[in-house]
Order: sequence, then C-alpha cells, then structure tokens
Amino acid sequence: MPSFDIVSKVDAQALDNAVNVTKKEITNRFDFKNAHVVIDLNKKDFKLNLETDGDMQMRQLVDVLISRAHKQGIAPEAFDTSKEGHQSGKVWKKEIDVRNGLKQEDAKKIVKLIKDGGFKVQASINDDLVRVAGKKIDDLQSVIQASKGWDLGLPLQYENMRS
Repeated sequence: MPSFDIVSKVDAQALDNAVNVTKKEITNRFDFKNAHVVIDLNKKDFKLNLETDGDMQMRQLVDVLISRAHKQGIAPEAFDTSKEGHQSGKVWKKEIDVRNGLKQEDAKKIVKLIKDGGFKVQASINDDLVRVAGKKIDDLQSVIQASKGWDLGLPLQYENMRS
C-alpha cells in the first residue's frame, strides 16, 4: 500500500549556515558599524538568542536572518517571532524558537483536514509525523497538492514516498 510522511523539520546544518551568513552580513553593514550584535544558536533546543543595541536594529537583524535562512532552504514559517524583544540594561534581547517537528495538536489538525477533504486515504499520527496511506499514488499526490494550500503557519515537508 503506497504511503508517505508529512513532517515539519529544519535541517540543523542549514540553520547553522544561515546564522553564519547573517553574522557575516551584519559585520559588513554600515548601519551596524560599532554596534553590539550577538547571534547565539542553541542547536540542541533549536533556539536563537539575539542581542542588539536597539529595537530598530533588532527588527533589521531578524529580517536579515529570516531572508538568509530562506535562501538556505528554511521556510520563514519555521521561525516563531511572536515573542517580543525586551530591554536588559543597554541591550535589546530577543529569543526566537525554531519550529522543528510536528506538535500533537498540529498533527491532529492535519489529520482532520485530510479527513474533511474527502480523500480516499488513511492518516495516522506517529510521534512527530503524520503517515498517509492509500491504495493509489494519485490519491496521495492529491493530498500533497491540497496540503500546500492549507494555512497552518508551519512549513511541511513530504518524505518516505513508498509505492
């Protein structure tokens, strides 16, 4: 029986490359000359800790980081920028979570959307992925096409396509 997995993963190496490219670009920018800028990546927890001199520079830094990550193949939706930055002494600090893996409630939404779509497939939740199985590959491909239109606020990838 053909099947595939719906996942939401971020490649750690691509994220590391995006952070390094961002650091390099910030050091070359005129508006960040002699400014305090720290970009710290916690690879274990997939968290970014940012520090700048002001709120405006923080917004510019986040913008550069997301655009460089997009060029590395990381979807902008992978970054949770909902937490506001705060001032600590003379510096602005902000923590950005990188979404890696499907949470249980997101997986349930995906399964519900598949069932509501009337597709001739079965969807099941396995840890941090959703396995979709059907009798025909065409049914699976129609699920993939439909899922590209869903606005879940997180990047989806499709892997382990088996026939």
